[in-house]
Amino acid sequence: MTDYTVSFVGTGEQITVSGKETILSRCIEEGIAQEYSCRVGMCLACSAEILSGEVVQPAARGLTEQERENYALTCMARPASDLELDRGEYPPSIGGDADAAAADD
Repeated sequence: MTDYTVSFVGTGEQITVSGKETILSRCIEEGIAQEYSCRVGMCLACSAEILSGEVVQPAARGLTEQERENYALTCMARPASDLELDRGEYPPSIGGDADAAAADD
C-alpha cells in the first residue's frame, strides 16, 4: 500500500500515512495533538478542512455529502493522495447553520 504525506497548515507538522490507516491513528502514534472524541465519525471533533488532496472516508456519517468533499474526519479518513489539512476549520454543520437559524427565529 502506498504511503502519503499529510501536512497540517499553521503548525508545520507533517506525517506519513499509509492508505490503510486513518490520519488520526497516525497522529496519535506520532504524538501530534489532534482533537477527537468518539472515533466513529459522528462527533466531528476531529474534522479538518481539506486544502489539497483526497481522502477515502465512507464511514464519515457526521458529514453531509457536500461536506465530505471539503472536510476530513481524521478518525475515519484514509489518504488517497498527499494531503494538506487545516485542523482549525470545521464544517458548517458544527453550529454555523444553527446560529443562523436561531437568529431567524
